[in-house]
Amino acid sequence: MDALDAKYPFFATAREAVADAAVSLPELVAADAPAVERARERVERALMDGTVASESGAFPAESEYDAQAELLSYPIARILVSLLDSDPAIEKYAAAEAATAISRIREDLATDDELRSMSTPTIGLDDVLAEFDLADAVRPESPKLDAGGGGATATGGGSGRDPEHYWIAVGPYLRLTSPSWGTSWRLVNRALAGGEVRVAREELLDALEAAVEDRVREGLPFELAAGEGIAAELESGVADLKRLLSERTYAGPVDVVAPDLFPPCMRNLIEKAERGTALSPPESFALMAFLVGIGMTPDEVVAFCADTSLDAEGIRYQTEYLSDDRGTQYPPPTCETLANYGICHNEADHMQVAADPLAYYEQRVAEADDITDWREENANAAEAESE
Repeated sequence: MDALDAKYPFFATAREAVADAAVSLPELVAADAPAVERARERVERALMDGTVASESGAFPAESEYDAQAELLSYPIARILVSLLDSDPAIEKYAAAEAATAISRIREDLATDDELRSMSTPTIGLDDVLAEFDLADAVRPESPKLDAGGGGATATGGGSGRDPEHYWIAVGPYLRLTSPSWGTSWRLVNRALAGGEVRVAREELLDALEAAVEDRVREGLPFELAAGEGIAAELESGVADLKRLLSERTYAGPVDVVAPDLFPPCMRNLIEKAERGTALSPPESFALMAFLVGIGMTPDEVVAFCADTSLDAEGIRYQTEYLSDDRGTQYPPPTCETLANYGICHNEADHMQVAADPLAYYEQRVAEADDITDWREENANAAEAESE
């Protein structure tokens, strides 16, 4: 078992490493081995913080867990998630695994070739594409060959080691992306030629994150008989996770919409969208989760974001999901998770007093002397126009 398998435990080579190892998962669980402890942490952090990285530090340099414990924690974590018997838990876990993986992939891609050729366990973009059977579906843009509209006129090429744009076959593009990510993702708003769609490098990574999430979610939940075998051994850990979820479940919205009191990260996202700049999928989700979390209905969110780059159809898709019991079982992302995505910048060191945007907003609302609800202002303005 090597560090690269442990970094990307959903890769085919990692699964083979687990299968080839002379290690029994039931025996590990019975002995409460380090891999079991790491698996519990993996799931807890996925559900609470949107990441599966260890609190002890980044793997492998800072983590207190070795490659074997890190790798074996993945299949055990999948068993724990299955035993939670919750679709939202599965979705949050898969999203957290994908978010952590894409963060590691970005770090690997930023590693210099000289370091990559040494002992540093890193992968390249070609490795990731091959893993998800996308090697023949994605190619870097070649300025000379693609000038004037792109098309499948070449395979390979590109402008340097990190080209700014790629071309991806229509089928994989439609499978891995969603119009709910924003209008810019709709096929009609894309450069399309020769059965290929043009994407920026960061957009390609967004699509690969979706591929990782699909891979992790596949096969979950397992069919396990409660109270028997490995399920019985993990019973106490599952009970602890369920208790944490119960304690962390969002009790109810603040039920007041006061944009001036919004957390800095949410105001920044709104201002960015008002300038006409498209939000990334994590940015869009974070904003929608916050607005739903403070009690706004899908119709209200659509009206609130009417003059922004956000698409009404995409807003409705996300907010209706988040307003559903499946989506609201867990609160919106924490400040730590948002910081990992570059959304939260811990202005005025607010993480010391509020761990998530909702807690920050609740505190500001409680401290405010006079609050005017945006919904009342919007209703009054609509009434005045009708007269």
